[in-house]
Amino acid sequence: MPGLSGRVALVTGANHGIGAETAKLLAAQGAAVLISYLRLDDPADPGTPAAYGENRARGADDVVEAIRAAGGRAEAVEGDLADPATPARLFDAAEQAFGPVEVLINNASGWMADTFAASSIDQFGRSLQPVTLDTADRLMAVDARGPALLIAEFARRHLERGASWGRIVGLTSGGRLGFPGEVSYGAAKAAQVNYTMSAAAELGPHGVTANMVHPPVTDTGWVNDEVTTLVQNSPDLFHVAGPDEVAGVIAYLCSDAAALVTGNTIELR
Repeated sequence: MPGLSGRVALVTGANHGIGAETAKLLAAQGAAVLISYLRLDDPADPGTPAAYGENRARGADDVVEAIRAAGGRAEAVEGDLADPATPARLFDAAEQAFGPVEVLINNASGWMADTFAASSIDQFGRSLQPVTLDTADRLMAVDARGPALLIAEFARRHLERGASWGRIVGLTSGGRLGFPGEVSYGAAKAAQVNYTMSAAAELGPHGVTANMVHPPVTDTGWVNDEVTTLVQNSPDLFHVAGPDEVAGVIAYLCSDAAALVTGNTIELR
């Protein structure tokens, strides 16, 4: 019997990339999956392959159909995590379709590249914009406040029904010195780490584990030749990962085998 048989998972940002592969893998392991997503209309950027914008503009029908074709269960709901009403709506949809959510994957991102410096182009040839109220608010709303409200909704419902098993996994990025060139993104992810670590401590007595995954450079459509060369020449970046490789780690953290793994940021290379 698959390891997550009978479990219900909510995976955000699952219309492509790591989120899509995670949804497929959790479904293959027996979970019923609610996929949340938001179609984005990114402006064309000469430093970013067109595939990345195309992926971010996609719906989730292909992912749902792939899961169902393999014998799994999935539904999809579009929603903007910048809207504080979205988390409760997603949990309601999951409960109506499958039952209470036991696995929460905070994968969605409102990614954009902003900077305190004067440069308008980063080292990969991608466009940069100054840090503004708009960039800071958007990233904090989607990558920090959104996950916080999702965790809060998960926790409230988990405690109300007296549940004793749960998994929370988030994704982060940046480093010890922030994230130059992706300043607001890095700051919002750092906030999400803190929310998740608090969840690990406070919900641990109720059978919930909570971890963050820090993926390596992962090709979700944005990797260009400059990025590949950087990875090849870096002493710290070992390879460009595929979304399915990162999904495998996330799925492990959702398994019973990872019951003692909590309160960690797991850095992948």
